[in-house]
Amino acid sequence: MKHKRHVPGARAPTHQTLDFLSLPPYYLLLRLILNNHRMWRRKSANEMIGSWIAVIFLFWELFLSSVVHLVYGLYIFTSAVAGDVSESLNLSFRKIKLVNFEPKTAPPPIKLSSSNSHQHVPPIVLVHGIFGFGKGRLGRLSYFAGAENKDERVLVPDLGSLTSIYDRARELFYYLKGGKVDYGEEHSRVFGHSQFGRLYEQGQYPEWDEDHPIHIVGHSAGAQVARLLQQMLADKAFNGHDNTSENWIISITAISGAFNGTTRTYLDGMQPEDGETMKPISLLQLCRVGVIAYDWLDIAWLKKYYNFGFDHFNMSWKKVGVLGLLRCLLGNTGPFASGDWILPDLTIQGSIRLNSRLQTFKSTYYFSYVTKPPRKIFGLTVPYSIIGIHPLLFIRALQMSRWRFPSELSPPYKGYRDEDWQENDGALNKISMTHPRFPIEHPSHFVHNDSESQPWEPGIWYYKIVEADHISFIINRDRAGVQFDLIYDGIFERCRKHVFRRKQQLILPNQNTEMQP
Repeated sequence: MKHKRHVPGARAPTHQTLDFLSLPPYYLLLRLILNNHRMWRRKSANEMIGSWIAVIFLFWELFLSSVVHLVYGLYIFTSAVAGDVSESLNLSFRKIKLVNFEPKTAPPPIKLSSSNSHQHVPPIVLVHGIFGFGKGRLGRLSYFAGAENKDERVLVPDLGSLTSIYDRARELFYYLKGGKVDYGEEHSRVFGHSQFGRLYEQGQYPEWDEDHPIHIVGHSAGAQVARLLQQMLADKAFNGHDNTSENWIISITAISGAFNGTTRTYLDGMQPEDGETMKPISLLQLCRVGVIAYDWLDIAWLKKYYNFGFDHFNMSWKKVGVLGLLRCLLGNTGPFASGDWILPDLTIQGSIRLNSRLQTFKSTYYFSYVTKPPRKIFGLTVPYSIIGIHPLLFIRALQMSRWRFPSELSPPYKGYRDEDWQENDGALNKISMTHPRFPIEHPSHFVHNDSESQPWEPGIWYYKIVEADHISFIINRDRAGVQFDLIYDGIFERCRKHVFRRKQQLILPNQNTEMQP
């Protein structure tokens, strides 16, 4: 066998080198894959641990949020039932106690007030927010914690608690004027529900017109309902009512008004990509399933006690059967499939879409109460009072103060900054509650003291910051203490003594109101 001659000074090849060079190409490729696989396994192990921690945290947060909301909902429901039972027992006890002890002569009728004295007094309409209810629901429980008793001319409509801002504005019109709720042919066709809804045989304020206007006070999403209703009045959007105008409303007052959306919607389960669809695993998905089941079961006495407002979607088992239930649960039909419910309207993107068609009218007075945002302690944004904030809002208040819009997505509007949206009251961000800002900022004025801003001027959003959380001025008046009376007494006094319709001003119904920031 012939050997190659070794060249002096040259490095002798080793057996390993000879073996390596003699290996076939496919073996080298396999070796490379195996080496990369070992490195991938080391990296993937760390990533897997991180992923499992994230999943565990997600489900723990979802479980905790679900329990808190469920417990609070049951507390409200049982409180209403207990109040009704107690009232019924008291009435029965009085009847037993008064039998044969009172003279048979009838007592003189109590004269509340003559209709003439109220002829020119505009009613004040209190509009509830999300998951809210009006007079007649949940027994004798009051959404506005009895604030409606502070004035003789107060109306508290019961609108859909989860229906869209659009549907609620339509319902509010017919509640006041009377007639069968008409959601509009085009809107009903696009979103897949019946065109007509509840029948109000007698409106609560049938004489409502420009000469008999109203004041509206809206809590949370109720503020946007009021604004959209006024725009519909200006656009003459109600068939058979051709004389409507924005002047049918004297003033709009918002308490924690949701003018510009909230980042809480993304924490609850809305997709930040579009602000319309839901995440597959979220609190809102659990809510969706519960609402569909509630409406499908269609238990008459239960829905009379509380109603989410989706009757015009016809989800009852009597109408759709089991297959209809499955289609709703699978997301093929219903309000959650079409997007015609309130959460898409409360995202930043949804609020911008809605605000793009809403005006601030020069003949209407606008006021807004901003519930105080969190403050920073040692650099950490925390709720205004660890002890004072409601447990329902505590977790979300902390999460909203740390939330960031995904960097890989296009921001919801030009000039968006995360730090502008950190301050919140547990449900809404401060930047959302002051006045309409996006896509065009409307005229506004910060109020330090009510007396300093008088006389009030129409067409300007006057906003004031108060120390409270999102639900301080509803349900339970004791939580707000004396602040509750100060807020509502101030609102009602302003409506009665300081805000009046001036002489008719010429304004085009579709006039764009462009305002500088």
